[in-house]
Amino acid sequence: MLRAIDPDEPLPPLAYRVPWRVDRVYDRHPLVTNVGPTTLDFVRALVDLGAATATEHWGQMPPGDTAELCLCDADPDATTVTITWFRPDDGEEYLWRFVM
Repeated sequence: MLRAIDPDEPLPPLAYRVPWRVDRVYDRHPLVTNVGPTTLDFVRALVDLGAATATEHWGQMPPGDTAELCLCDADPDATTVTITWFRPDDGEEYLWRFVM
């Protein structure tokens, strides 16, 4: 539903930019790097293998930190990876999904 913009209404918050870069330099071992400006807490990678799910716990990742994700037992073309993390400034859990 469309409505008129109220000039006295505060602007909505800016979107949160996903802080990850994935480099597929190795066939089954993509590198996941925190390219954001802040340290991320309780980082996990969940790999959907179809009938099963594998989880890798990476813990805290400061800016520039890279983790290697092992997809040796997976078909990279049919695998969905979900990265979950907490931002220290708001305590909210975020997730980002990608496919290889």
